[in-house]
Amino acid sequence: MSGDWRVSILERIVEETREEVAARRERVPASALESELDASASGASGGEGRFEAALRAPGMSVIAEHKRRSPSAGTLRDGADLSEIVAGYERGGAAALSVLTEERHFAGSLDDLRAARTATGLPLLRKDFIVDPYQLLESAAAGADAVLLIVAALDFETLGELQARARELGLEALVEVHDARELELAGRAGARIIGINNRDLRDFTVDVERTLALLDQVPAGATVVSESGIEGAQRIRELRDAGVHAVLIGERLMRAPDPEAELRSLLA
Repeated sequence: MSGDWRVSILERIVEETREEVAARRERVPASALESELDASASGASGGEGRFEAALRAPGMSVIAEHKRRSPSAGTLRDGADLSEIVAGYERGGAAALSVLTEERHFAGSLDDLRAARTATGLPLLRKDFIVDPYQLLESAAAGADAVLLIVAALDFETLGELQARARELGLEALVEVHDARELELAGRAGARIIGINNRDLRDFTVDVERTLALLDQVPAGATVVSESGIEGAQRIRELRDAGVHAVLIGERLMRAPDPEAELRSLLA
């Protein structure tokens, strides 16, 4: 399949997201979220920079993800209790948590993020298609420490604007790339935390070698996260030894009979 197929899928999802954001803005104006943040004195839950600090702790850090379903895999865990899973992740050694909040394709919600904030003190990443500054206000008000910005879903100017606004709100940004061109754009935009997604958006295949192939092009000083397809402790050690700071693991943990025990085994 051509690269244009990937772009068309992303464009469709981004357009859907814009429509949903517009509807939410009608229900809850940005001014109301700003007032909520002013009342709580801080948008982020635990202080500037704590998400990146958690990822750069000695050894390999794991961002454990709560994800109800995915377009490629369907429902991952029937009857999942978010608070129970999140607490298990924390006990199992997660350095940070990722919470899918996209509703149409992943069955998530901002309520999931709020529930996670109540259940844990770990740094929280809001995982969604962030395309509008309004979503940053939502993220801060719901207790996120960081947001995902996908280079393939944003033009360069918007990427810079969203990063700047996120900083104003006390949010960090995990800037996700899939190839060398996107990595170069992330570097030009000044991304501090770069996520390399091993999943090919054209056919949903996963190849962790993507991270290893792009590592030498990552800007000096950036924190590197390898996302998708992390299978087994041996692969985690390989990525750690290559210079990766953290891995993001979702489906493997969500499918495990005991997510806490599965995370412990991966970190063993």
